[in-house]
Amino acid sequence: MHNERKQATVGVLYGLAAFSFWGLGPIYFKAVAHVGTLEVMAHRVIWCVLLLALLVTLVRSWPRILSALHDRRTLLLLAASTILITINWTTFIYGVNAGRVLETSLGYFINPLVTVFLGMIFLGEKLSLWRWISVGLAFIGIGIMAVEVKGLPWISLSLAFSFGFYGLVRKQAPLESFEGLFLETLLISPIALAFLLYLDWEGIGHFLHSDLTTDSLLILAGPVTALPLLWFTSAARRVRLSTVGFMQYIAPSMQFLLAVFLFGETFTDTHLITFGLIWCGLVIYTGESFHMRRQRNRAATT
Repeated sequence: MHNERKQATVGVLYGLAAFSFWGLGPIYFKAVAHVGTLEVMAHRVIWCVLLLALLVTLVRSWPRILSALHDRRTLLLLAASTILITINWTTFIYGVNAGRVLETSLGYFINPLVTVFLGMIFLGEKLSLWRWISVGLAFIGIGIMAVEVKGLPWISLSLAFSFGFYGLVRKQAPLESFEGLFLETLLISPIALAFLLYLDWEGIGHFLHSDLTTDSLLILAGPVTALPLLWFTSAARRVRLSTVGFMQYIAPSMQFLLAVFLFGETFTDTHLITFGLIWCGLVIYTGESFHMRRQRNRAATT
């Protein structure tokens, strides 16, 4: 029992570290905004794959990696997840660089509800009345913002749906999180490397042609990407899913606060209504999930 409590405490600390790191992510990407979205994305891929290759070697996961590379179904799933995570990462970097961090935070607030919606459509999962209400409130909020700005908040929707579909696809691939991420970055790395070599050839690349601070920040793109995922995986193994569910709102909440109080983005009445509806939906969704889990636990002990 003591060991279980200790493991749970360690898991919570890992979870707090992961989600807080993701929440502070916009500060890092603001620091490399002068480099450009696609160049930062390419460096993110290259340095991440190098770091994860070292990790794969240390934990001796190469047999599983090679097995995955010889499995047609796994490769197809990873090809799909690679496209989705590339869209997600690129959109996030663009959103931060464009001064639209509020929209990125909105995307990750919507994501849990989008995941529920996708589970219903593709996995045949049934939604309770309360979950229907929570999803409905999110879409009403999006609709209000779309009417106000005369267009859908595409950054928010791209982030929410790309990550939602990413989770749906990765659920089918029989790999650990870091192994999957290694193969995803490995698959896209030839394109990323070719792009960086092209920039260098044209004399417009920043790496090794700028200052030491920029070079260091670009190298840090690897740890910035990989470390929170490793921490998240460690947390998920040690604590209940409901606890992880509560903690997942830390990152978009921090991004929201950074957008308003550090980056000075305008928070309009429309933002207030949209975020308010989505927050209400999340409260209903989380509360209903917690209630259902308690009922299952009671049923299991009787």
